[in-house]
Amino acid sequence: MSNGHGFRLRPLLAVCFAVAFLSACDEKKNAAAPPANPAVGVRLAAMKGVSQSFEFVGHIKATDKVDVRARIEGFLEKIAFREGQDLKAGDLLYQIEKVQFQAQVDQAKANLASAEAEATNAQLQYARQYELSRHQFSPQATVDQNKAALDTARAKVLQTQAALTQAQVNLDYTDIRAPIAGRIGRTVYTLGNLVNPASGVLATIVSQDPIYVLFPVSVRDLEIIREARRNEEGGLAKIDIRLRLPNGQEYAHRGVWNLTDPQVDQQTDTLIMRAVMPNPERQLIDGEFVTAIIRERREAPRLVVPQASVQIDQSGRYVLVVDDQNKVEQRRIETGPNQGTDVVVTSGVKDGEKVIVDGIQKVRPGQAVQVTELPTAGG
Repeated sequence: MSNGHGFRLRPLLAVCFAVAFLSACDEKKNAAAPPANPAVGVRLAAMKGVSQSFEFVGHIKATDKVDVRARIEGFLEKIAFREGQDLKAGDLLYQIEKVQFQAQVDQAKANLASAEAEATNAQLQYARQYELSRHQFSPQATVDQNKAALDTARAKVLQTQAALTQAQVNLDYTDIRAPIAGRIGRTVYTLGNLVNPASGVLATIVSQDPIYVLFPVSVRDLEIIREARRNEEGGLAKIDIRLRLPNGQEYAHRGVWNLTDPQVDQQTDTLIMRAVMPNPERQLIDGEFVTAIIRERREAPRLVVPQASVQIDQSGRYVLVVDDQNKVEQRRIETGPNQGTDVVVTSGVKDGEKVIVDGIQKVRPGQAVQVTELPTAGG
């Protein structure tokens, strides 16, 4: 029996030894095979027509804003505008009842007429006494008294003229008119209410077109903008002021840069810049936040790489480049403004070099890679 079992075990052991031998051979073969190079996607650094642009957070501010107030006391008799209406300068807004102020004007006119009559009589009396005194028929004291009475009458005329002017001004103040063109807001007081200079603001008028955009710019960015404006002839290139609205859309009209604040905020190292924007559709609203974009009007060829290729560490920005032997190199770069999905590179990379954009985390400098050239963003 034992010999029979031994005979049957021999083929089984032979099979086991064969399997183990083949497995060991496969392991040696796998250990001897070099690992495959990691695959990366690259794009070529390329020259592109770029107009430099800089973006800042800004806010819209009306060029003019007026708080309408009453300058006399009286009851509101008329409101001549619709809330939210566009106005022209000089349009009637409110009317205060006129009766008492018209009466004051009429009284002042009467007082002036009486004073002028007294002055005329005093002039005649003085002239008469003066002629009599020349022929020794009237004492000099009487002449002096008449001269003083004439001067008093003339002073009274001036006084009543001033009272008439004041009464007329008060009457004019019963009509409250728009001092500027713009859009008026809500009225605080309605018909029949008593208003006076202490009543505060009756309504506010905000100018609409044109309108300002103000935005803070750091001193560093201002120097970059000034340098970007210099052209080869030594002059300054024109710069567009564009806006991006809160919904992400670009505003249809371009603005004009008209003011740079002469003082720098010491706490933020920024200064305020201001541009005038056309606002014919009344799309821009006072107090609204927008993105202000400063952009050159002319394009110049500049070297760009995809933003996805740019990495940052403690030493600054860098990209990974694949050389002619398909090995990875690290390049320190200096960058300019963004241009869509690309970024301008001012140093560190040359035109036509392969910049890794896909698989960056899988490779390191000096490592050989398998390269796949990706299409450009536009293609």
